[in-house]
Amino acid sequence: VVTKLLISNHVMHNLYARFVKILEICKKIGKDLVNKEGNIPRRGVVPQFSDLEVLSLSMTSESLGIDSEAYLFSILKGYKKEFPNLISRRQYNDRRKYTADLCEQIRKNIVLAIDGKENIFSIDSKPIPVCRKVRAKRCKLGKTDYITAPDFGYCASQRCYYWGYKLHVLCGVNGIIHSYDMTKASVNDVKYLQDVKYEYFNCTIIGDKGYIGTDIQLDLFESSQIKLEVPYRLNQKDRQPIFAPFSKVRKRVEIAYSQMVDQFMISRNYAKQPKGVFTRIKNKIAIMTVLQYINFINDKPIGKIKHTLI
Repeated sequence: VVTKLLISNHVMHNLYARFVKILEICKKIGKDLVNKEGNIPRRGVVPQFSDLEVLSLSMTSESLGIDSEAYLFSILKGYKKEFPNLISRRQYNDRRKYTADLCEQIRKNIVLAIDGKENIFSIDSKPIPVCRKVRAKRCKLGKTDYITAPDFGYCASQRCYYWGYKLHVLCGVNGIIHSYDMTKASVNDVKYLQDVKYEYFNCTIIGDKGYIGTDIQLDLFESSQIKLEVPYRLNQKDRQPIFAPFSKVRKRVEIAYSQMVDQFMISRNYAKQPKGVFTRIKNKIAIMTVLQYINFINDKPIGKIKHTLI
């Protein structure tokens, strides 16, 4: 009981301080994306609780490991003075989805500020389950839209099937996520490379055995001068060991996934619709990038994000 009280007091003490810090960064990076009130330009009544504040509050809750809106708003009852214009939980949920694209654009601007000239990347995918496999047929998430609906997929590393989505990530040498995408769980990892070749040029991408394919490597190199480095299988002819430094770079994306699972609980889902799932993933990746940026401007190790706002 004492431990729970200490954790609760720690959260209460840090929430507003973190919110102010994150809001300051969002205003700095996103000043050209919003109007002077901090809102996405649109017609109608000007909201007193701005879009940047909604976005900052969402990232603040993720940084504290609060991924339940009900729990967040129960905590915010003690912050009436700090948040005099706080919106309702329903409005917060709707506007968090509305500001998802703004969140992603701010994240991209931060990435450019940290790693704008990166030319070596690692690539990998991660299962994002939305419910247990036995409940898949009863799951109503995405039933009305086949394109955004989850489906069954197989995770080779865990040797199991799951119901949900697959997160594809392109990560830099410093552990910064440069690009990502969400697909159905059954989509092959190689499909994501078809999008990558239109965004990146003259660089090296390091992947695992799931990206093996002579045709793929040749297509990437001919279309965008992208050199795809993957480990060979034991039964392949002319097999060669992967360059040692590439193996270290490959671990960066695995570390990034471990941080997202451990600190930001990316595998846990409370959303009822696909858009809610996608918005939550965007917010989790965005706050991870913001914490890395804070370390970057303070000349601290970028990857040590757990201690950034302590």
